[in-house]
Amino acid sequence: MAVESGAGEHPGTYRQSQRAGFVELLFDVVFVFAFTRLADRMVADLTWRSAYATFVLTLALWWVWYRLVWATNRYDSTRPAIQVLVIGTTLGSLLMAIAVPGAYGDSGLLFAGVYVAIQIARPLWIIVVGTNKEVRLVSVRNLFWALISAVPWIAGAFTPSGARVALWSVAVGLDYIAGVFDYPTPRLGRAGFRAHPIQEDHLTERYRQLLIIALGETILISGIQISPYGLERDRAAALLVSFAITVLLWQIYFYRAGELLAVAIASAQSPAYVGRLASYAHLIMVTGVGLSAVGDELIISHPLGHTERPWVLVIFGGPAVFLLGRALLDYVTFSHVSWSRPIGLLTLAILALVTLPLPPVLVAVAAAAVLTGVAISNVISWRLFPRVPKPAAPGQMASYRP
Repeated sequence: MAVESGAGEHPGTYRQSQRAGFVELLFDVVFVFAFTRLADRMVADLTWRSAYATFVLTLALWWVWYRLVWATNRYDSTRPAIQVLVIGTTLGSLLMAIAVPGAYGDSGLLFAGVYVAIQIARPLWIIVVGTNKEVRLVSVRNLFWALISAVPWIAGAFTPSGARVALWSVAVGLDYIAGVFDYPTPRLGRAGFRAHPIQEDHLTERYRQLLIIALGETILISGIQISPYGLERDRAAALLVSFAITVLLWQIYFYRAGELLAVAIASAQSPAYVGRLASYAHLIMVTGVGLSAVGDELIISHPLGHTERPWVLVIFGGPAVFLLGRALLDYVTFSHVSWSRPIGLLTLAILALVTLPLPPVLVAVAAAAVLTGVAISNVISWRLFPRVPKPAAPGQMASYRP
């Protein structure tokens, strides 16, 4: 079951281009369930503290997905050894998703314990089955940082809820900081990931799949929420508005940076740098889609009810966070940001201040109107100012264009 060395494994060489394997698609399916659990948790306690605590869980689940995606990008996912790794991570992710509602209660040890097990087992597995020394040393660096972050993860599982949020924030922060600084390790130095070639088609396909899953989750939640009521007029209108928001988010993503990301990565001076920036853009967008799913649940449950201030923040906050991530994707792909992004963000902020007296469904209509303007601006600006990908380079500042 050893992973063979060569083009599929050795850093600095390309393997044969491949699409996402079926076992990776199975892994993604788990995240439909995970996103649903995260949305349900937030709706159950719509406060700033709960929102932040849920965000910490989102970062942890994203890191599991992200690290496995990069592992399968470097290794052939059709090989039995890698399929075992993906299947094991899929099971662990399912257990983490099950633990989400009670992660800051009785299920804390399950969530943290499985997360730590995944983060430690993945590099250990590569060390065991790998046949290339340099690859093993990269995994040693990953393992070193996984062991460091494991301390606050496990310690947090044995503390009360408030302290748990703080310790897990430190833990997930260590994981992300290690990735940003390329896993610096005593005696070994940095991992050198930014110099490694990547499979841009595979990577962008995986990003798109996860975003489509997140968008699909909003439709799933909407369908589940309206099912007990049938197609009552008010709730049917709310369903149409929520569906329109989902479609608009999809259109804004794919037109055009979402379509051209693979070309941008392939033509970049540092493909791995661009690929990693794109991952953060997708994390932000997925977070925005998750907030939109919470907003969908609220407007369908109370279409003409009294709008509470947290509801307004969620209904407008989802599209706003999504546009932030989309602006970063603009920068990644074209080295500039479309003016429609900051204008859309400013408009959403203004509307959030003045729409509180309106019922939830009309608040959502206002959010949909802003997204419609951004989507139309996308089409017009591309027709008037067609452009080719010009991927971002390290240290490059973004400019603004139509």
